[in-house]
Amino acid sequence: MLDNIFGNIFTAETAQTLELGSFMISIGAALVLGLITAVFYTYRSTYSKGFVVTLATLPAVVAAIIMMVSGSLGASVAVAGTFSLVRFRSAPGSAKEIAAIFLAMASGLACGMGYPAYGAVFTAIMCIVSLIYTATGFGEKKNIELRRTLCVTVPEDLNYGEIFDDIMNKYTSEWKLMKVKTTNLGSLNRLTYDIVFRENCSEKPMIDELRTRNGNLEISVGRQSADSTAEL
Repeated sequence: MLDNIFGNIFTAETAQTLELGSFMISIGAALVLGLITAVFYTYRSTYSKGFVVTLATLPAVVAAIIMMVSGSLGASVAVAGTFSLVRFRSAPGSAKEIAAIFLAMASGLACGMGYPAYGAVFTAIMCIVSLIYTATGFGEKKNIELRRTLCVTVPEDLNYGEIFDDIMNKYTSEWKLMKVKTTNLGSLNRLTYDIVFRENCSEKPMIDELRTRNGNLEISVGRQSADSTAEL
């Protein structure tokens, strides 16, 4: 019984000439797995409707392509080149978005190769494992609510090496200068810090003290993003 469920739905006769019934089974299974992947991705994630719809339909697209090029080396190379062009003309996404896309493609590949049951098992396992990691806070930074990205603009001739050290030590438990960037045609420097505020400390007193030393130039404080340091 299990051999029948997890066996290849494409027989030797249909491997070269695809039958409508086998094609519809694979596409239907891919759409179901795509829907499961899309619903899984919306859990505790910020997302757009377009991206969720893409996740829901991507496995069916991949499955159809695999079925169309099955047995044709030339067509396979052409499809690989097309995927490469799409990759390099696409904006990079977050780590979770990339993982969801790979999951959708893997389930589509399984359906396109004729193994929808294996695709369903793989999708279920990966969704359950990812949900467990997300629910338990696996990999989250400590003190995430206290972490900030601080940007301070200073005059070009100001020696910023240690001028803010006492203020940073007073209001933060951790801080690190991450980047220095010139701005305003080189007349100003923009310093970017990763900081962790101390308990019961707020931005306002710290900003007031920083303003007295940077000539009242621009200062900004923002939350760090989940996947990378925020750019302000």
